[in-house]
Formats: sequence, C-alpha cells, structure tokens
Amino acid sequence: MTTIQSKAIPVLLAGKDVLGAAKTGSGKTLAFVIPVIELLSRLKWKQRQGTGAIIITPTRELAMQIFGVVTDLASAHGLTHGIVMGGANRKSEASKLVKGISILIATPGRLLDHLQNTKGFNFENLQCLVIDEADRILQIGFEEDMKAIMRLLPKKRQTMLFSATQDKNVQGLAKLSLSDNPVYIGVHDACEEATVSRLEQGYVVCGSDQRFLLLYTFLKKNIQKKKIMVFFSSCNSVQFHAELLNYIDIPVMCIHGKQKQQRRSAVFFEFVNAKTGVLLCTDVAARGLDIPAVDWIIQYDPPDDPKEYIHRVGRTARGKEGVGRALLFLLPSETMFLAYLRAAKVMMNEYVFPKNKVANIQSQLLKLMSRNFYLHKAGREAFRSYIMAYASHSLKNIFNVNQLDLKEVAMGFGFEVPPKINLSFVKNSGKNTREKQMKGKGAQPKRQKMDDRQFSR
Repeated sequence: MTTIQSKAIPVLLAGKDVLGAAKTGSGKTLAFVIPVIELLSRLKWKQRQGTGAIIITPTRELAMQIFGVVTDLASAHGLTHGIVMGGANRKSEASKLVKGISILIATPGRLLDHLQNTKGFNFENLQCLVIDEADRILQIGFEEDMKAIMRLLPKKRQTMLFSATQDKNVQGLAKLSLSDNPVYIGVHDACEEATVSRLEQGYVVCGSDQRFLLLYTFLKKNIQKKKIMVFFSSCNSVQFHAELLNYIDIPVMCIHGKQKQQRRSAVFFEFVNAKTGVLLCTDVAARGLDIPAVDWIIQYDPPDDPKEYIHRVGRTARGKEGVGRALLFLLPSETMFLAYLRAAKVMMNEYVFPKNKVANIQSQLLKLMSRNFYLHKAGREAFRSYIMAYASHSLKNIFNVNQLDLKEVAMGFGFEVPPKINLSFVKNSGKNTREKQMKGKGAQPKRQKMDDRQFSR
C-alpha cells in the first residue's frame, strides 16, 4: 500500500471529505476507488437506486483507465459501472444511465450534458463524488462546467478532491465542492525533491539542426528493448514525426488531441499492453495515466514550466518499486530553464552525446522531404506549429521565438529553406508579464558523457 493509500483510505472509509495532494504515480486511483466501492457495498447499493458515485476526470484516456480499475474491483461486489465522455456515442450512454449505473466515470463536458439533458438519469441519491486531477480539469478550461455540475449535484454527499498542485483555482473548486472541514492529505509536502528518487533525470544540449538526428539515434538504439514516450508541443508535430519515423523504419505509435476517440483508445491500449515500443504524444497523455513499465520519458519539445515537466516524467518510475529515466532536450539558449527546475526541486545531470555516435542522416532527410509530397506537407505544418507553440511559451525570457535560428530549426524538420510563416503575432514577444526572475539553487548539475552503455540502457 502506498503512502497516499494508507493515509487516505481510512479517512474516506470514515465518511469524511478529503482534499488530497500527491505526486503523480503515487497510487491515488486505488486511494479513492476502494473507498467508493466499499461505501456502496455497505449500503447494498442496487441498480434501481441510480448513480451512487461519480468520478470526474479531465481526459478520456484517464477516464478509460479508471474505468478499467473499477471494472476489476466492482464486478465482484455486483455494482454496475459505466463511462461517459466526449467522442463516445451519447445515445448509448444515455440508455445505460437511464437503466442505472452505480459508479459513473466521466469527463466534465459530457457529464454536464447528461445532467442537464438526459431524462431519466437518476443522480438524486448520489453518495460520493470524486474529482481527480482537479488542477488539470481547470487548466484545460472546464472551470465553468465544474461550477455548473456542482450546482446540479445533491449537496448531501461525501466528496474527494485530488490534485497534484494546490493553486488558487483548485482552492476555489475545493471550497465549492467540499464540506467546510475537509481532511487535507498531502504526501509530498516535506519531500526534498519534486520527483521520485527512483527516477534518473538528465538533459542534453544540442542545436535545433541536431535535435532530430539525436532523437533518431536514441530511438534506433533502444526501440527493440525499451518502452519510450516522446513528448512534443503540438498535434501537428506528433503526427509529422510519427509519419517520418515510420517511413524510415523506426516503428512508432502516436496519440494526440486531433485523433478520433476510437483511434486514440486503440493506440493507448496497444501501448499499455506492449512490453517495448515508442509512443509519440502531446501533453494529453502526461497526466494521471498509468502506463506500465515505461523505461524512458523523452521531452523533445520543452515543457511550459516545471510543473509540466514533473507531470510528463511522472509517466515512469511509478508505484513503490518502479524505476525509470528521463531526458530533456534543450537548445543552448534554453539552459536557463534548468534554474527554474532546480528551484522546483528537480535535480538533473547533463548528458553529452559524442558526435561520432550520432547518426548523420541529414542529407537523406533533406532528400526525402524534398521528394515526398505528403511528408513535405506534414513537415511544413509541424514546423509552423512548433514556432507557434514556442512563441506562446510562458517563460519568454528563456524561450524567446525571436532568438530562434529559423534556418537551423527548419533543418531539424528536413528543410533547407524555412517554410513561410507569419511572425507578426510575436511582435514584442520579448516582453513577458508572467515571467519571474529566478536564481537557481543548489549545486551545479554533474556533467556526464553518455557512452554507448548509458545511451542504450
């Protein structure tokens, strides 16, 4: 039993409201699923009583994952359970809700839709509400939906709210949803580091024109024996790099927000069940998902801030015994980001990849991109999306789009001449009202040469 489970489960079984804070990968899903099932089992909950528990989660993938956990545990107790989420068949969902779903897992938008519009959906007897990844729910724009949901649900209930971070917005949702005296359970408040100790973290500094060559080399060495997730800043970049890598015989999977739900689900479960392989993704996959035995997290495009970095690397070294490694790609102009990470208690080593170990396929890449119409088109869209994402970065004192060498960036996408892009939107982007000057704390990171053994382990 993990720390969050040992602390939260007894309190929840006693019927109290809980505001929980725990590192990603801490095992909190079972910390709320077990009390939910126990509560309804004690009440001998019947299908005809309607929905007794609702679990709200930000993304469809996380909803499906929680549904799988509930399926494993609830069936033995005779409790019906179901899932409602955007992209699924609404009519089919409504039919099941009317028949009665004891434990309902839902994304906010689709849940609100059913609460407001599905006649015969009985939620008047609701006993328990779980809000998982509350900070993420608010971050992706569901604040108004959550307020509307809280107004519709019965006030007399037990509520559990879990969030990796406790900012003002989360505190506002907590006041709206929890009782006046919830029990606060924080399992990482006194930790010295923001990530688990079993996670080995490093970064590599390379130019824009070298990034893809380094990624290609890394994946080619590890694809047959490791399970790897690679994070990008846009859907277009994920799609392009997936098409490119598959074309040059580096088989990869990809998942991003522009895919249809059926496709996203199929890819997600394929990667979950795989022992080795590569998944390219946007941050849609960065929060809450429990993907077994991920060996490496590669952040090819920079995270927006230290919190996002922590959420991304939380896909590896999960549970009590899990171990993993993380690698962050940085341009020479981006190394100040390490000070922000140190201030957030993230400690990293620098890895130096010997140039003679990096595959030199640049000429082949340029030739391929000039001859393949579909890759050329996808590459142009990916290049533009990368620049747009870079321009919208919150830490503009570090990630300043005006300082990018667009010719070098274009080379990394396989273009000798940068695709045309309207840069008028980044006028005055050097000014950033959100930035805060921070000085790194602690010792300088240890510089390590990444030899073949480290590179492929």
